[in-house]
Amino acid sequence: MKSGIVVLKKEQGMTSQSAVNKVKRIFGADKAGHTGTLDPLATGVLPVLIGRAVKASEYMLSSDKYYRATLRLGITTDTEDITGEVLTRSELIPTEEAVLAAAQDFVGEYMQTPPMYSALKVGGRKLCDIARSGGEVEREARPVTIHSLSVKRLTDRTYSLDVHCSKGTYIRTLCADIGKKLGTGGVMETLERTHASVFTLSDAYTLGELEAMSEAEREDLIVPVERVFMSLKNIELPQFFERLASCGVEIYLHKLSISLECGERVRLSGKEGFFALGEVREFEQGLAIKPIKQFGV
Repeated sequence: MKSGIVVLKKEQGMTSQSAVNKVKRIFGADKAGHTGTLDPLATGVLPVLIGRAVKASEYMLSSDKYYRATLRLGITTDTEDITGEVLTRSELIPTEEAVLAAAQDFVGEYMQTPPMYSALKVGGRKLCDIARSGGEVEREARPVTIHSLSVKRLTDRTYSLDVHCSKGTYIRTLCADIGKKLGTGGVMETLERTHASVFTLSDAYTLGELEAMSEAEREDLIVPVERVFMSLKNIELPQFFERLASCGVEIYLHKLSISLECGERVRLSGKEGFFALGEVREFEQGLAIKPIKQFGV
């Protein structure tokens, strides 16, 4: 089984982990993981890493995300989405202009308090487990960044949101915060992740589509993990230096006759292609590329 990334189009009603487990079974992979949880309500792009590609998860988790959501005004729930228990209702219907203005106030960095129904842990317990047992704990607000937010009216009480945001942003909390600012309350009604890391919906396949394919067809759509790092410079190493880098030994720039900036990350390639992620660091004898993550055999 070759390693790489399967871009799943997650459907509504399943957890991210159950989706990963199904992909793992379909491909007969020995290990698999994902790069950021989608709630059961949410759909869309869920990159599933199989085999050695799981090593790339920490780099993909930090990438920005893109979502399309539906905001429903006039109610609040304990989960901040439409599936929760209704806490309040409001008959107030704000104008479209007021909704657009309120939403734009959240563009940029803002302090967001994580919802109780989330997988974040406090004292070793997930917040959602505490919430389900009837408890609640103080959550510290943390900075998130809304890079862009496009809002379109659907009805008097529903609006479509296209969001480009930083990692760790809760879209249902953003919906709740917009509703709170308007004085009506608000919840997230639908959510679709349209873009994660370098992958979009056009790259994605549903579980049904994967199951209907032949083994050869499935193998053909596994994306090499190198695609995640294609924005980085590629350094092709001679065989001697490839062996050293494969063992984690730093490679001095002057020996390669190349110039790179300290802190710069690069792809390292050898006879068989990409095999490691490297970072330029300062050593006693000068700048060198230190392999920081191996993806070879």
